[in-house]
Amino acid sequence: MLVMVSNATGIEVGLLAARYPGRIGHLFSPGGQRGPWAELPYALDNGAWPAFKNRRPWNEAEWRALLHWAAMSGLAPLWALVADVVGDREGTLRAWERYESVVRGFGFRRAFALQDGMTFGDVPDDDCMLFLGGGDKWKDANIAPWCARFPGRVHVGRVNYWPRLVASWRAGAVSVDGTGWFRRGRTIGSSQSNDLRKFLRETDQSTLRVVA
Repeated sequence: MLVMVSNATGIEVGLLAARYPGRIGHLFSPGGQRGPWAELPYALDNGAWPAFKNRRPWNEAEWRALLHWAAMSGLAPLWALVADVVGDREGTLRAWERYESVVRGFGFRRAFALQDGMTFGDVPDDDCMLFLGGGDKWKDANIAPWCARFPGRVHVGRVNYWPRLVASWRAGAVSVDGTGWFRRGRTIGSSQSNDLRKFLRETDQSTLRVVA
């Protein structure tokens, strides 16, 4: 499972990427892009979550600028998240209809945001990546069933602590993202980054036995 450390590009991230090739990557949000680097696979967020969290309108122009940056970088993203409406099934379905062609126009694989109340029948097609968003309670209850129904296609968003990290890995998620593993002010050896290193080490050796 690939762990995308959202917008974090410091030395500890580079060291972990070198030690565990293919296990550490980036999820870049609009305005937070840097690099990219061939050694770290990356994907593109759409900025809907921070806009929702900070009670500000979603910025379509910044999202389009992020897509353009990726197209000009010479390194294509694994996928790009189409615009969505946090926690809103109907709004997200409408956003998909309006914006999925934008991502397709850049030649990137599209990612569809799964929100509270969605069912398997809401998945728009067989090609898109599935980004498990929604509220915490809904997300945690749906990691296993969505991964089982769509093997090899599910990414779990907002994974910032051990239980959800392990649950995603055990369910078979392709990747996860989180902003909390290397937040500014945290030092090398902090409890949270220690958890990430423990996870990478033990899953790399297939020795993880801790119950989530």
